[in-house]
Amino acid sequence: MNALVIGSGGREHAIVWKLKQSPKLSNLYVLPGNPGTAGLAENISGISMVDHAAIVEFSKHKQIDLVIVGPEAPLANGMADSLSAEGIRCFGPKRAAAQIESSKVFAKDFMARYHIPTAKYATFTQYEDAIQYLESVNYPIVIKASGLAAGKGVILPETLDKAKTTLKSILVDKVFGNAGDEVVIEERLIGQEVSLMAFTDGTSVLPMLPAQDHKRLLDDDEGPNTGGMGAYAPAPIFTADLLNEAMESVLKPAVNGLKSEGTPFVGILYAGLMLTQNGIRVLEFNCRFGDPETQVVLPLLETDLLEIAEACVTGTLADIDIRWKNRAAVCVVLASKGYPEKVESGKLVTIEELPENMVCFHAGTKMDSGKIITSGGRVFGLTAWAGDIESAIDTAYSNVTNIAFEGMTYRRDIGHRALKGSI
Repeated sequence: MNALVIGSGGREHAIVWKLKQSPKLSNLYVLPGNPGTAGLAENISGISMVDHAAIVEFSKHKQIDLVIVGPEAPLANGMADSLSAEGIRCFGPKRAAAQIESSKVFAKDFMARYHIPTAKYATFTQYEDAIQYLESVNYPIVIKASGLAAGKGVILPETLDKAKTTLKSILVDKVFGNAGDEVVIEERLIGQEVSLMAFTDGTSVLPMLPAQDHKRLLDDDEGPNTGGMGAYAPAPIFTADLLNEAMESVLKPAVNGLKSEGTPFVGILYAGLMLTQNGIRVLEFNCRFGDPETQVVLPLLETDLLEIAEACVTGTLADIDIRWKNRAAVCVVLASKGYPEKVESGKLVTIEELPENMVCFHAGTKMDSGKIITSGGRVFGLTAWAGDIESAIDTAYSNVTNIAFEGMTYRRDIGHRALKGSI
């Protein structure tokens, strides 16, 4: 099979790395890719990820059998629709189904329709109405811009004044542009967060190993929120009983609900869950692989990823037996100085050889005069796997010094909550 992966980050490097192991694979392309994917596949430059017509034409020219879309934005913009219209199979939902991530208002209303457990909420387009509601609630809240806001649209104000300022910045000052035309004000949930991704062909749902991310920049969950400073899988706190509960109350109802509304979801359905004292609650749905969760889940996948993806697009996922390695994986994100605000880029990178049970996934790198330099906030995801989480943690941190660039920053406690049993 000829496959094309859309994207350029650490998640896409992990997808490419896993696809490369498939005996069914003939040719593999990445658009645009990064220096890490260049050693595994052919990077395609000169075509924008938003140019659907050019991607369709490339896919036809290269006789692509399957397109796998990494980021959410192309899916929200109808990439799968454009490909499917030309008879090109796409592992990723069409625009209508991708609304489960691209519109938080759609997602919350959808969960209400299908009785999927989530936080109490209300939605607003007018600043004055939102303020009036804000003054009426007596519990801690979260404010979310409804649209895609590059991971920055979720705010946890600590005071009423800060909440009012946040609403003004989104609804009046338009800091998130059109993504903030509508906001969700919802109850802030307390508990441990778990990322549960699942493969689906629109009818069958097969879960992946549960993972836990580390959103805060600094050790002990201090500092600003980020796109994720590391992850580990499987998450010990997410027991078999909790997995069964999530399947029956969250994933299956979501897939069945989308199908019943005429918008079947094909690809990766990712539920961000909060484990509260009152049971599982859904924080959000995503329409793609998580980042950095993918970097710890895919190394533990034993079954051929290309075979699974093909089964999803052909509606035969029920025939696939997905197997997982009896191991654990940990990913430590190596970030640029200044992340997640204004970062320092263009720093020369050196990478020394790593053990066989490790891989360095490129996220924010590029080539310059034949050398690898930093080009973003999260530069690498350094992933190790071993027989247990503690051993994987030790392997990852004992090899961090094999990667170097000026200003490199990372957390020193990734995975330790799994050992302590609490966040």
